Amino acid sequence: MVHAIEFQNVTKAFQGSLHNAVDQINFTAEEGEFITILGSSGCGKTTLLKMINRLYEPDAGTIIVFGENISTLDPVKLRRRIGYVIQQIGLFPHMTVGDNIAMIPNLLKWEKEKTEARINQLLTMAGLAPEEFKNRYPAQLSGGQQQRVGLARALAADPKIMLLDEPFGAIDSITRTRLQDELLTLHRGMNKTFLFVTHDIEEAFKLGTRVMIMNEGHILQFDTPEEIILHPADGFVKSLVDSARAKEQFWEKFRYPREYR
Repeated sequence: MVHAIEFQNVTKAFQGSLHNAVDQINFTAEEGEFITILGSSGCGKTTLLKMINRLYEPDAGTIIVFGENISTLDPVKLRRRIGYVIQQIGLFPHMTVGDNIAMIPNLLKWEKEKTEARINQLLTMAGLAPEEFKNRYPAQLSGGQQQRVGLARALAADPKIMLLDEPFGAIDSITRTRLQDELLTLHRGMNKTFLFVTHDIEEAFKLGTRVMIMNEGHILQFDTPEEIILHPADGFVKSLVDSARAKEQFWEKFRYPREYR
């Protein structure tokens, strides 16, 4: 069976760090999965993500994408096959929304009509009317709208893999919840593998078909949300689950008026 992504004993270290950013990691991701990667700052989750599109090179081990060892591939061509969305969005401010989305199709030398059709399709899918938003500039958009355009740009060349590095981290909670719901709906409508980095346990468990919990460069548990909640692998994972339950208990106090409690 060909896996979408496979890590074989992958290690990455940065100079001056007390431990490896990623330490002999092994895992597989199947086509169509939505995998969330959860952990505190410095646990290795972003490093793991950036090795998949070769923004970082591993010091040891092998990364395989759809049966190909990525170390043998041209990194620029590899990146054009993988969608990448980050918290800072990274839209080009001097380019219109349409031109931002068209960037990879233009590099791939798509015909103009095909590119225009793809821009309109993606803006519509993102809930942004093409006739209203295509010719706007990023500064004319809200944070949530910019994030949608960033997602549309990452999907432009129809990649099989989407890497999302805390894409909703800088967005207000109401917009964030709405974008989470829209992202889930979007994923269900396509057979793509999503890897989504977050430090928010509720977001990780809401979005992920499987959740990878990391700490100090290691994968502590990689399983369904239900299995992690019911059977945490160790004390660190249990503390994460307990923290989510504590939040839930806090809000439960306000579910009913005081006189009914």
